[in-house]
Amino acid sequence: MPATLAASALRVPHSRIRELAEIAMGMDGVLKLYFGESNLPTPEYIKRAAQKAMADGFTFYTENAGLPSLRKALARYYQELQGVELDPAGEIVITASGVQALNVGIRCVLDPGDEALVLTPAWPNGASNVAMFNATAVEIAHPLVGDRYQIDFGALEAAVTPHTRMLLYTSPSNPLGWVATLDEQRQLLEFTRRHNLWLMADEVYERLNYTGPKPTTPAPSILKLATRDDAVIVVQSFSKMYCMTGWRLGWLVSRRDLCARAAQLNEFIISHAPSFAQRAAETALLWGENTLAEMLVRLRENRDFCLAALAKMPRVTAPKPDGAFYLFPKIAGVTDSFDFCKRLLMDTHVGLAPGVAFGAGGEGSVRICYAAEKQIVQEAMARLSLFLK
Repeated sequence: MPATLAASALRVPHSRIRELAEIAMGMDGVLKLYFGESNLPTPEYIKRAAQKAMADGFTFYTENAGLPSLRKALARYYQELQGVELDPAGEIVITASGVQALNVGIRCVLDPGDEALVLTPAWPNGASNVAMFNATAVEIAHPLVGDRYQIDFGALEAAVTPHTRMLLYTSPSNPLGWVATLDEQRQLLEFTRRHNLWLMADEVYERLNYTGPKPTTPAPSILKLATRDDAVIVVQSFSKMYCMTGWRLGWLVSRRDLCARAAQLNEFIISHAPSFAQRAAETALLWGENTLAEMLVRLRENRDFCLAALAKMPRVTAPKPDGAFYLFPKIAGVTDSFDFCKRLLMDTHVGLAPGVAFGAGGEGSVRICYAAEKQIVQEAMARLSLFLK
């Protein structure tokens, strides 16, 4: 009998987003709104910083936890933007992307047979990473109350078992655009303290926030409420706020014992993130605020344009998001969102992500990434409107 693949690997579902994207990648002229990225390239000043880093010799191994200079720059970032004091030597670990931060963070806290509560609809990579380690993701859907998504704390309480070890949430949310208030974060923290759980916050879209007093005010981080002894993990990335998706560079912030273990595990996963990319990220943190402010103006305009366009389409309900760069409209009568998105792609060359990809509460909706240039977003909305009619 031939050798077989690991059952745990076979249990990890294929990403329905990637499944649709792979169809689209074989087509010409597709308006690509299925991935979470802009069609704009990484800013020139970041690319030049990477070139200089390579010329300066940053092509060798670094510490498993990442360059000390980048960790110090991130500590300054948290002090200035969130008012949070961090020890760059012991409470920050650089990773090769936000998803690798998810991966190593989850690996540090879950054993086979454990359970993780996951607030959904959510980017599927969180629940899939749980499954990769022979643990179980228990999905708890965000209810839509009026025009805002909320947290169903009753459902969370009912879902806790002796096997529950972690709760994962995303704010600002991918795909909902929901932004957790400080009060909601306080309740999540109290819930995990009471049940002795790890609380993992995916804060990758922290800077894409429309609720603050200033255009570049970040969404509130759970770190503003957590103590150094709390079992809290924050997952972050350079991808979204600096248009660096292809660079695969992120970080995590956590308690010292978890960071020490995550850095050690990095050796056996990726060793460390690319050294020249880490140096370029320091430049992004230092000089990126003006570029970020310009991007936020464009994102807000695109969001408002799409909301106005969707409001005129039949059978469509689209809550207004407070962060990230997604809309998650529900389309009445759609019971198979993957089939809907595939037909839309084949008929109109508009690529959207199916709501079913995002777990409980997602079916019947589609995710629209409005981070592309405005003319692409406008054309996509026009084609979607015709398709629905």
